[in-house]
Amino acid sequence: MLETKIWSSEQLLDALNRQKALFKKEGSPDWASRKEKLKKLLTLVTKHESEISKAISQDFGNRHEIENQLGDFIVVQAGIKHLLKHGKQWMKPHAVEIDMQYWPSTGYIQPQAIGTVGVIAPWNYPFHLAILPVAVAVAAGNRVMLKPSDLTPRTSTVIEKLIAEYFDKDDIAVVNGDVDVARAFSELPFDHLFFTGSTSVGRLVAQAAAKNLTPVTLELGGKSPVILDDSADLALAAKRIAFTKLFNCGQTCVAPDYVLVPEGKKEQFIDLMVKSIKEMYPEIQDNPDYTSIINDHHYQRVMGLVRDAKDKCDRIIAVGDHESAQLQMNRKPAPTLVIEPRPDASIMQEEIFGPLMPILGYSSIDQAIDYINDGARPLALYFFGKDNNNRKAVLNRTISGGVTINDCMWHVGQENLPFGGVGDSGMGAYHGKTGFDLFTKDKPVFVQSRFSTLKLLFPPYGGLAQSIVKIVKKLL
Repeated sequence: MLETKIWSSEQLLDALNRQKALFKKEGSPDWASRKEKLKKLLTLVTKHESEISKAISQDFGNRHEIENQLGDFIVVQAGIKHLLKHGKQWMKPHAVEIDMQYWPSTGYIQPQAIGTVGVIAPWNYPFHLAILPVAVAVAAGNRVMLKPSDLTPRTSTVIEKLIAEYFDKDDIAVVNGDVDVARAFSELPFDHLFFTGSTSVGRLVAQAAAKNLTPVTLELGGKSPVILDDSADLALAAKRIAFTKLFNCGQTCVAPDYVLVPEGKKEQFIDLMVKSIKEMYPEIQDNPDYTSIINDHHYQRVMGLVRDAKDKCDRIIAVGDHESAQLQMNRKPAPTLVIEPRPDASIMQEEIFGPLMPILGYSSIDQAIDYINDGARPLALYFFGKDNNNRKAVLNRTISGGVTINDCMWHVGQENLPFGGVGDSGMGAYHGKTGFDLFTKDKPVFVQSRFSTLKLLFPPYGGLAQSIVKIVKKLL
């Protein structure tokens, strides 16, 4: 593996100050400069896809090329192309209406880069969640410092190497290192800090940024529920839920975290889930399609959730290969259904981030909605069914980061839909125009006319000024 530089706090601050100084000197770049950098990023992705994919798979121990494509490459390529297509239009100043009493003055909004953006990336999609925020920040005209995850060292090292090949560190700098480096990184006085990761770490990042009054975007996680309406096609739902739950072995922030199913259809749905899982993954141990858990710590955490649930649920159904020394060595927990876990079970308290699926029955749509609302606001919510009234009730009475109807996860891949959480699942959103606006200051500009009538209000105040004030108040 390539050696990486270990950054001290002083070196981090020096790198940031250099980027800040250059931004102050050169200002917000024109579209030609931004376009050139975006094209370099796109070339980096497409030309070195094989090298990056190999590093990702090695970091996980096993992750199929298809999952690398779907989870780390396609969304990045689509995102950069979307920015290239629309960025020039987004950065143009646009006129706004001026109130009548200020005529004939004019006003407009000038989108302007904010300066230097810090990006802290997670390990579960180590390329996608590092490079896409960088691309959006670059499209908005900013300089960037990126901190990839230390849990995917091969991928992070490749990212550092490739960014250094394509970019000057004063435009994009990659900072690799352990938890201490990440902590020092989060304490830097960026113009904006963008973090993707767990809610617990997100709280620490927000506290560190607050010391500098640095605006933060927190892309966190949480327990994303699935509601199966009584009108849902259970067979179709089971296949789609199983696929999205087990994609990347459940290590996805928007993976379905638990399923609420009508009580009378619960057993049928359980059977369909077992069938769907067996069709997709006939075996687990030696199946290259089934991704490994990222490391031993997280494997033990997932298995700990299963052990904790054994005495706190109706039953547990492990599908396919059962726990064995070989499964543990490969860090591949069997897909596991946990039926009716109690609220105090750890699996219902924590984000699962693994191939475990709690299934709970409900008696009415109101009960399902209340169950969701009693917990923290989720990053994603999924509804399966044809009943428009129940769909509207769920959409109107729940708050979540995003929603997919009759499937799971796919709202994340839409560049025209903002992606971000709410409450415990995050703050702020990006993708497409929303991301461009996130890293941009909309500067309001008011242009006074030489023929401004406001001169009639200059002191000394007399009857004319009083009359004008009365007229203006009537026009409001």
